[in-house]
Amino acid sequence: MNKKCAIILIFALAGVLMAQNEPYRVGTTAANFLEMGIGGAANAMGEACVAATRDLSSAYWNAAGLAFMEQNEVQFSFQPWIADIDVAFVGAGIVVPRIGTLALSMTSMNYGRTDVTTLEMQEGTGETYQALEYAAAFSYARKLAQWFSFGASGKFVTSNIWHMKATAMAMDLGVLVNTHFLARDGNRENGMAIGMSISNYGTRMKYDGMDLLRPIDILPDKNGNYKDVEGQFRLQGWEMPLVLRLGLAVYPIVTSSQRVTLAVDALHPNNNSESVNIGTEYAYFIPGVGRFFLRGGWRGLYMDETEFGLTFGAGVHMTLLGNRLVKIDYAYKDVGLLGNSSIFSVGVTF
Repeated sequence: MNKKCAIILIFALAGVLMAQNEPYRVGTTAANFLEMGIGGAANAMGEACVAATRDLSSAYWNAAGLAFMEQNEVQFSFQPWIADIDVAFVGAGIVVPRIGTLALSMTSMNYGRTDVTTLEMQEGTGETYQALEYAAAFSYARKLAQWFSFGASGKFVTSNIWHMKATAMAMDLGVLVNTHFLARDGNRENGMAIGMSISNYGTRMKYDGMDLLRPIDILPDKNGNYKDVEGQFRLQGWEMPLVLRLGLAVYPIVTSSQRVTLAVDALHPNNNSESVNIGTEYAYFIPGVGRFFLRGGWRGLYMDETEFGLTFGAGVHMTLLGNRLVKIDYAYKDVGLLGNSSIFSVGVTF
């Protein structure tokens, strides 16, 4: 039965890649910061983690992974981006016995402050404006069996540009299945994992604010009428970046001190071509000391005109008293014309 499921999933992955034809809807969605992956571990693996995620970062990648958390956790992730743009994530998750895992998280993108210029004052008016976007999410995940979990997140998304603002509500859904397939010891935890998630399914974002108010002369060729009638531009609503992820994770090497993970994700977005992410992780365990990780991957395979590419990184999870962990992860990404990017994340379990 597990072999049949694996074969079906492989064909499904191939189908995702061939499902969409040009033209791609590039640049047709709002709140695209929601596509900025969070966490040093996942980014180092080329963002191939929908079936491998098991910690608090699951709130972003696949909420079903939260159900496999064994301890409460808080996590912070920071990513300096191009042009002084910063992406940050902070979250906390609590494991409630017989109920599931509850998590609160927030993702933000800060574009910094920019000088205000006009045609008359091209060197600046002395004012500055700020652009800021964020998404606050509440997530819930639960195991329906020891090998199957589901999860969901509700999001409130906000985008601010000077005096303009847009809001939306969205939902993420995910499932995660552990199978016996390719498990040499027969343990589902070491067998092939299958994950699927859909992210940012929700309402449209429509900007509104005082910056849309402009004086209008309705009859410019006639005298005696009101010259400066207050008018307002009416903007259309924009979809959010909807992403369907389908992935596999296998563990070809599992010993008491070492573990190797191989993962592959297929992505079907609503604003670009389909693509594949691949990643690997080598973990080494020292009882009473901690865990050490080396990771690598490639993002954006088969994407049309991609700027993505190589990713790699490392991590250290140090053991404290009471089996608590301090988790430090780092990732490096090649983003083509946009240069390189580093992601730092810190987490604590308790």
